[in-house]
Amino acid sequence: MAGNLTSELMLVVPWPLLLVGLLLGVGADGHARLIRRATGLATWFSLLLAIGAAVTYGLNLRLSETYFSIPLPNGFGSLAINTDVNPVTVIMLLLVSFVGMIVARYSVTYMDGDDHEGRFHRWLSLTLGAFFTLIVVGNIWAFLISWIATSLFLHKLLAFYPDRPGAVLAARKKFFLHRLSDISLFGAFGLIAKTLNLSDFNSIAHVMGLSNGVLPQSLAIAGGLIVLSAILKSAQFPFHGWLIQVMEAPTPVSALLHAGIIYTGTFLLLRTSPIISRLDWAMDTLVLVGLLSIVVASLMMMVETNIKESLAYSTCAQMGFMLMECGLGLYSIAVIHIVAHSVYKAHAFLASGSVVDHFRTPPLPEVSRPIPLWGVLMGLSVSILITFGIGKAFGVEFGQQPDLMVLGGILVIAITLLILQSFHSHAGAGFLFAQMTGLSTLVVSSYFGLHWVIAKILGTSLPQPALPAGPVQEGILVLIVIVFFALLLVQVLMTRILESPFARAVYVHLYNGLYVDIILNRMLGTPAPSTSAGTMLRSGTIQSREVKP
Repeated sequence: MAGNLTSELMLVVPWPLLLVGLLLGVGADGHARLIRRATGLATWFSLLLAIGAAVTYGLNLRLSETYFSIPLPNGFGSLAINTDVNPVTVIMLLLVSFVGMIVARYSVTYMDGDDHEGRFHRWLSLTLGAFFTLIVVGNIWAFLISWIATSLFLHKLLAFYPDRPGAVLAARKKFFLHRLSDISLFGAFGLIAKTLNLSDFNSIAHVMGLSNGVLPQSLAIAGGLIVLSAILKSAQFPFHGWLIQVMEAPTPVSALLHAGIIYTGTFLLLRTSPIISRLDWAMDTLVLVGLLSIVVASLMMMVETNIKESLAYSTCAQMGFMLMECGLGLYSIAVIHIVAHSVYKAHAFLASGSVVDHFRTPPLPEVSRPIPLWGVLMGLSVSILITFGIGKAFGVEFGQQPDLMVLGGILVIAITLLILQSFHSHAGAGFLFAQMTGLSTLVVSSYFGLHWVIAKILGTSLPQPALPAGPVQEGILVLIVIVFFALLLVQVLMTRILESPFARAVYVHLYNGLYVDIILNRMLGTPAPSTSAGTMLRSGTIQSREVKP
């Protein structure tokens, strides 16, 4: 019985929040103080249970358990209430429970005095409860129900202020795209259940581990549908517009979305990785779609002037990065990325008001200078030595792992950007260079150290990355490095590039999101939001820009 303790703790985690939303949620605005307090207590209780589950998992009390099951007709397996105890679900549960508690605590002050404060806390409780259920369940049909419920409850939060046209439009677009994702995932799970006669992730992973050769056509189609569902759920280009425009929702909702719920697409790929990793074309699709979103979202983020929308573009790019990591088979690095990005993005959104206050202060006299070419080469050389030297010290065999070699190259570019900050100042450049070099060494050591820890924790619970299957995969790896290096040059040389008339014209199109949202706006028959970015002259100068509330 003690061996099931982790399972039992995980099973209980969602229920306090679900019960608060379902029972106290009736007429919530009439007893806002009660439901606010109940939501806060429920999030703390869930966090303590998640910590307990992590501790008992470490004590090897980690048996998965099925508590209820009913058969489904037409060979679709069974619908079960069960838990899937593995490193990924335990890490995700601990992470989301922590972020959920922080968001709920922040919401107490943020929503204080709002006419519909009780209703807000009701939908927050239900959204978190459904998301926790999605994380812990091991049955594919229970996962699908939780997947849909999380999206529907989140919709209520995104459209919380119906008098804001921009928020309503974004929520409608998100609702439409997520229903397409639901249909795609339902088709995928149906094909998997009928082909394998199985309906839980553990059994599917076990069978896929025992099989060799080419997958049946039905499973290949299921893999494609899962990839499509994850792309739609992850707000990848050109389906990213709603993620940028939901900024008129309450700030705690933005934090919960960008620091938690947006990862459902990546989490789906982790849960179905035994199937996806067997399909080279599906993995290549994830890499290319993710890479495209990284490029577009990064460039749009550079020209965006709204702080929260800039953070949203950052999320879109980071989600593309996570899909790319899954496509490369680097699942342990994707897990690290989820944890790091979640904590960072929750803080960034909840502290966005402080960032605005910072930029309202009078600026200091301009003391920066352009970065010389020799500075770029010097920063790049130091970054290469730091990254690959420390990686080698942690036992990373870059020569035998081309995918990790590519990730090392991306890390080199990121560290180069950090070191190049020391060349902006006229005074104390040598001290700043030494300081940034030391900080870069700490960052790289932390990165590879976390990779080593997470890889040990995950063990063999996720498929191991495979070598490139042919020239196409090798070409994709080279393309990734070229794209990230090009982004480095654009960011460093941004001021000089904008002197070109062509670059200024591109700037205008990026500033307006490449207009990809126009088609979806017309499909939904909804007028453009009042908070649009405004219009600009074809020459590249701003003609008008509406003030955002």
